[in-house]
Amino acid sequence: MSEREHYKRFENVIKQRLEEFSSLDWEARFKEFVFCLLTPQSNAKRCWEAVELIFAHEQFPNLSIEELERILSTRTRFHRTKARNVLRAIKKWDKIKERIELSEAKLKDQGARRSEEVVELRDWLASNVKGMGMKEASHFLRNIGLSRNSIAILDRHILRNLLARKVVSSDRIKSAKHYKEIEEEFLEFSSQLGFLPDELDLVYWSKETGEVFK
Repeated sequence: MSEREHYKRFENVIKQRLEEFSSLDWEARFKEFVFCLLTPQSNAKRCWEAVELIFAHEQFPNLSIEELERILSTRTRFHRTKARNVLRAIKKWDKIKERIELSEAKLKDQGARRSEEVVELRDWLASNVKGMGMKEASHFLRNIGLSRNSIAILDRHILRNLLARKVVSSDRIKSAKHYKEIEEEFLEFSSQLGFLPDELDLVYWSKETGEVFK
């Protein structure tokens, strides 16, 4: 099944999901932030279960490291490392929120076109949030409606499909510089197919998993 055929099958839910991402309040954005810290090499739905438990916990946002580890232990890989990262991130959330608000103000002035501001915000998150690399930061911004079709979530689903389509010669990313090179290839390929990058990402996700999630 081609990308276009697959898109037609999931078109309504893809559009709905992207609209939902763009209308989240700050509490929901906070959840997406923690979610994207948990997802590396882990099942997305199990990670979301963990997020819901964390935010519903009576001690939130002051959970102990032991309690975070307990919640994560059966829901994500590398739960001890991720618990530490989540704890740090919770403490830094106000600063992160402030940085996002600054970028949003600039983006309002610049309109809906692709903006280097999005790339700069993604790079800032990847540099300043422990446990959040280029992929996770891109994922977070897409999930809060701020990717502006300017960045790519280069996870294994995307890379596998790009390799199959001979857009890339390898499904391994070696560095941040290499990430950006492949990102440009993905953005160009999306344009060639007539998709917005955020749409094509969800096309490939649903193609691999059979559903549109996050």
